[in-house]
Amino acid sequence: MTSQVSSPAEQADGTVVGEQRKPAGRKDVRRLDRVIIRFAGDSGDGMQLTGDRFTSETASFGNDLSTLPNFPAEIRAPAGTLPGVSSFQLHFADHDILTPGDAPNVLVAMNPAALKANIGDMPRGAEIIVNTDEFTKRAMQKVGYDTSPLDDGSLDGFSLHPVPLTTLTVEALKEFALTRKEAERSKNMFALGLLSWMYHRPTEGTEKFLRAKFAKKPDIAAANIAAYRAGWNFGETTEDFAVSYEVAPAATAFPPGVYRNISGNLALSYGLIAASRQADLPLFLGSYPITPASDILHELSKHKNFGVRTFQAEDEIAGIGAALGAAFGGSLAVTTTSGPGVALKSETIGLAVSLELPLLVIDIQRGGPSTGLPTKTEQADLLQAMFGRNGEAPVPVVAPRTPADCFDAALEAARIALTYRTPVFLLSDGYLANGSEPWRVPEPAELPDLRVRFAQGPNHTLDDGTEVFWPYKRDPQTLARPWAIPGTPGLEHRIGGIEKQDGTGNISYDPANHDLMVRTRQAKVDGVDVPDIEVDDPDGARTLVLGWGSTYGPVTAAVRRLRAAGEPIAQAHLRHLNPFPANLGTVLKGYDKVVIPEMNLGQLATLVRAKYLVDAHSYNQVNGMPFKAEQLAAALKEAIDD
Repeated sequence: MTSQVSSPAEQADGTVVGEQRKPAGRKDVRRLDRVIIRFAGDSGDGMQLTGDRFTSETASFGNDLSTLPNFPAEIRAPAGTLPGVSSFQLHFADHDILTPGDAPNVLVAMNPAALKANIGDMPRGAEIIVNTDEFTKRAMQKVGYDTSPLDDGSLDGFSLHPVPLTTLTVEALKEFALTRKEAERSKNMFALGLLSWMYHRPTEGTEKFLRAKFAKKPDIAAANIAAYRAGWNFGETTEDFAVSYEVAPAATAFPPGVYRNISGNLALSYGLIAASRQADLPLFLGSYPITPASDILHELSKHKNFGVRTFQAEDEIAGIGAALGAAFGGSLAVTTTSGPGVALKSETIGLAVSLELPLLVIDIQRGGPSTGLPTKTEQADLLQAMFGRNGEAPVPVVAPRTPADCFDAALEAARIALTYRTPVFLLSDGYLANGSEPWRVPEPAELPDLRVRFAQGPNHTLDDGTEVFWPYKRDPQTLARPWAIPGTPGLEHRIGGIEKQDGTGNISYDPANHDLMVRTRQAKVDGVDVPDIEVDDPDGARTLVLGWGSTYGPVTAAVRRLRAAGEPIAQAHLRHLNPFPANLGTVLKGYDKVVIPEMNLGQLATLVRAKYLVDAHSYNQVNGMPFKAEQLAAALKEAIDD
């Protein structure tokens, strides 16, 4: 969905306020500045699809938004169990927001497991819509309910809406030639229709989507649309929902332009395509499917018209091996993976360091170690990206900060790889990959020029006057070696992982030469041109919070809350993790306290302490979920007061 909008500041206290009105012939309508909704059910109940459709309509309406999909790793987790609960949280507002929200205002619970798994996150007074048809004795006992929470008073502090979603859906679809089981599958569309009525969401896009999705099964398409409309009509006619809500478009939240809702993995895919076009190089992806990176492979495989070639290899090692071969052949080469795959790719990354060829290694981080938490988020691969290879094998590392920023991070990683002839790590994570937000589609003229010059002929003259090609004769500014396309006459040279002689590229075991090559490769990475880090410090604070990657949203929301409460605090966020910005040391030493929140046990803090001798304080979380703004605000307030 795209929308034309003309510029948001997140409210400090997170409250939902509004005015109430009642047009003639309609129910009361209350205006809100923000809403947080969570859809929850079994992993087979279509909660991700429901949330995605509500998000798309919200984006087309013009609200700012942020999402948090959360689902089990199993393809079909055990039905009706707590580990099998899948949820989708959406935060949308009439102003700038940065996170999916701390606590939902509305929970749609499709069964007892969904209610039990999520009730602890709900604040008192929140609205809870439950599918009463699923609250059978057996289903409740499966998750530890001895009595029905709908009747025992445990939900008295909430605004409870018991709705027989399954029964109503089956009744609405009785004219269709569907089995009861087939009809029940549309209950998520009934719930979507009800929520769309409650929050005045557009409907045309969802109906068009359903017709396209089930184009080969028109009866199923018609049934889903009927269930969707029935949910809308139920909200309009039932007495249980006396109020509907309006959240105005975020008209002043964004600069003028064309916007669309985009996830981090989709933004990364588009960024890679844009980089290949700006470099005038074919794009090659060598990959092996792994959660949560597989969506990039899926997306890029659709774009052969842009010169994209995708190769789904038999394993992680083959994937990166093919990508490195494509780099040798003159392509913009990419390999995508997550933490376990990085471990398998480490030897070939070291080979790319030795060969000094451009290669993008995209790591969509997830919870570890080993297989760990495939569908949960973490930031624990930073030290692996920095040092996870044998020998001295330095590589630049960049990290996007929001889903939309993944587009720009891909362009930046490509710039560094192509300019300096080096593999580059891009560290995204599951939170960014699956989350979404509005993204302004850039104009082509705004994109950087990434074109490169391949070696065309001899570049060195021997003492006897003979002109030859030296594959390791370096650019004096970047220390990059020439990029020679195989088959170019006169540019034949050795390739392989054994140490090369400086200049000639001949195999060398000379100790002095090895020392020179190791130091030169390090100097090349150290010399990568990265912008200075910017500090947001309007009040002359003495405490700085330093973040990287996906902590940007929660950290910024927490900083806004503290400033609104009169607390001075400074903020800075790193995109470039190797090399660090040249002014980082000066910035850090300008503050009495430095706090570094990370979704690991302090990896950036370790690097900062070692390099700058700054007593940086870690604030860490490794529970597979992103930070909450309120949680961070409390931790930062404690640091200020300490």
